[in-house]
Amino acid sequence: MLTSPRDFAALQREGTTRSHALLTARIRRTDLETTRFGLSTGHRLGGAVVRNRVRRRLREVLRVMAPSFQPGWDVLIIARPAIVGADRDALDGAVRRLLRRGGVLEGPES
Repeated sequence: MLTSPRDFAALQREGTTRSHALLTARIRRTDLETTRFGLSTGHRLGGAVVRNRVRRRLREVLRVMAPSFQPGWDVLIIARPAIVGADRDALDGAVRRLLRRGGVLEGPES
């Protein structure tokens, strides 16, 4: 996971942005052997219970996709308010589409 303020600043400065109605992804190429993720759930989503639920759902989607990740990427996923009411398939499809468009996920763009 991304935790360092320096990593988040580098993503903000050098990363490319991909957007979807449910979330936004900032993606940056790195020289590391792993792909690291950061999750951002702002107060606009709701209270702490709602934000934590969104983070758990996003982590589960990423855990299932993990074997398909290309190495050497930093990704920040920023949740939008529409994500709160989205079902699992919509969330999975949105994350998969953005990561394919950014080059993080193997396979053809859907």
